[in-house]
Amino acid sequence: MTHKIIPVPAFDYFVFGATGDLAQRKLLPALYYRFIDGQIPQSARVIGCSRSKLDTPGYRQLAANAIRDQVKPDYLDAKLLEDFLSIISYQKIDVSDPESWCSFASVIEQTDQTNRVIVFYLSVAPSLFMPIINGLKQHNLHNNARLVVEKPLGLDLESAKNLNTILLDAFEEDRIYRIDHYLGKETVQNLMALRFANSLFEPLWNSRYIANVQITAAESIGMGGREEYYDKSGAMRDMVQNHLLQLLCLSAMEPPISYDANGIRDEKLKVLRSLQPYSGSDVGRNTVRGQYLSNDRHLSYQQEAKNPNSTTESYVAINVGINNWRWSGTPFYLRTGKRLRTNMTEISFEFRHVPHSIFGGLDTPTKPNAMVIRLQPDERIDLEIMTKEPGPGGMRLRQSILDATFDSKTNQSFRMPRAYERLLLDVVRGDQTLFMRGDEVEAAWAWVDPIIEAWQASGEAPETYEALSQGPAGAFELIAQAGHRWRTIQ
Repeated sequence: MTHKIIPVPAFDYFVFGATGDLAQRKLLPALYYRFIDGQIPQSARVIGCSRSKLDTPGYRQLAANAIRDQVKPDYLDAKLLEDFLSIISYQKIDVSDPESWCSFASVIEQTDQTNRVIVFYLSVAPSLFMPIINGLKQHNLHNNARLVVEKPLGLDLESAKNLNTILLDAFEEDRIYRIDHYLGKETVQNLMALRFANSLFEPLWNSRYIANVQITAAESIGMGGREEYYDKSGAMRDMVQNHLLQLLCLSAMEPPISYDANGIRDEKLKVLRSLQPYSGSDVGRNTVRGQYLSNDRHLSYQQEAKNPNSTTESYVAINVGINNWRWSGTPFYLRTGKRLRTNMTEISFEFRHVPHSIFGGLDTPTKPNAMVIRLQPDERIDLEIMTKEPGPGGMRLRQSILDATFDSKTNQSFRMPRAYERLLLDVVRGDQTLFMRGDEVEAAWAWVDPIIEAWQASGEAPETYEALSQGPAGAFELIAQAGHRWRTIQ
């Protein structure tokens, strides 16, 4: 199997927050990978922008260190790294200082930007969104440029609407790229290919055949240096409102008219507007929130947050109903948490039992089929089916797995690209398919806000769970009410 690399046009990528953690761990390594694959032209430019006292040689050294730290050794080539660093430069700017903006604008105006795609990437705290966008607009730097915005895209519906107003004041919707790196994962895109490019699965993709869907995003780490942000946000705002709801939308949406940005986002929006609304006592019956305790190796959530009275959730489980023709009667179970047993993100579609089993007298009963789409740690798709156990001695059944692991089924030299690699260059291509639209963000907050408000109004603290466990007991009771069981986090 060959893999076609399609170069992108020349571009200028201005990365605000260029010395931050995201730029060093994700953005610079992703661009380097695309460069060594031949997708980025030597005429492209990556301009790091921050208030740090650096110059271009200093920033290139920072970028080189980040790439050596994050890129697999097999892909580190001294000559290619030198060539990549040559397209990187640095521009110091204090976005809250008008004089700094004047200097920044004069430097940009001196560069030749003819026939180039201009991208401004906001890898900064939300408090800096407005001064950056205002600065770009006041100096006419936003004209025909594209804007990439990282989460959090608001902390509630009101702030999300305010943010959309700020963004749309300077950029049209078709030039705004609200990034969710989960959507750039190969397996997430393969979910759409499986559903809409095959006649095998789509007829079964409904409540008649699928008993439940489980979307799990488990992490073994704690807050990882984000204590101040996380203790104000919690798992609901940090993970459910964006990542998990986006995965739910792609799992549940109707076939779009065509594979294009607005066609797909229109269908995702319909799913968000079909979610069963929860408020008051409904929240208590359909959600569980948790907070991890300490063990012999790790501090508790409250100890990490340095807040002994914190009631912020580090774990959420939700039984989500979708009120439409396709999914009525099939629950979608969402769960995410920190300090769980391992790192695992997957979507599981569990099919209904066979209507009548002819194998009732066997010692090994039939188990329901399942399709499992694993996003991490290894990207793969498994189909769990019942088969006969090989060998003589009568009929014995066992559950077997049809494995569609991508890196073992494709060219052995093929490297599975990281999510940011795809998304960063989709911006240059002008492809918004894997990015969120403003009305999607608002619809997600409109569903999440009443749940958070009900938690706050109840005054109840989150249920505790042991660090590196499967999560709080209440989550297992939640799913057991409908006769279902969580898949093991392993």
